[in-house]
Amino acid sequence: MADALEQAIENSLVEQGLELVELERAGSRHRPILRVRVDRPESRPGAGVTLDDCARASRAVEALLEGRGDIPERYTLEVSSPGVERPLVRERDFARFAGEQVALKGAAPLAGRTKRLEGTLIGLEEDGGGVRLRLPDGEEVTVARADITRAHLVFRWG
Repeated sequence: MADALEQAIENSLVEQGLELVELERAGSRHRPILRVRVDRPESRPGAGVTLDDCARASRAVEALLEGRGDIPERYTLEVSSPGVERPLVRERDFARFAGEQVALKGAAPLAGRTKRLEGTLIGLEEDGGGVRLRLPDGEEVTVARADITRAHLVFRWG
């Protein structure tokens, strides 16, 4: 569930024609670090945001933060692309990247196997509660989204 700051950043990025992939908070309460990963809504692996997109997003988010009272004056803002191993965070990510190679990580074994599963993303179950994955051996498994601590695309060189 997005908090007020995350929702405000997302709305600001939508106005720029971008989407919020992930907002990561680090640092301290007095000197927070906000890491904002952005992408184009229609992007596919290998074709995403440009440096100009990130600069434009940075200016928009900075203007938004300057007008808020809940962020200290001294903060660090980092805006970047999601990278080649793009995180899958929202339901829309699991739908958009169906057919791609992904890795799922959990705190406990996933689908009765290991804490890390890799395979081809089939998509989400209709209720959105489970991620369907085709393993390298061809077997299909469903992993509860609640059991996944991190999911991302897998990049292969060559």
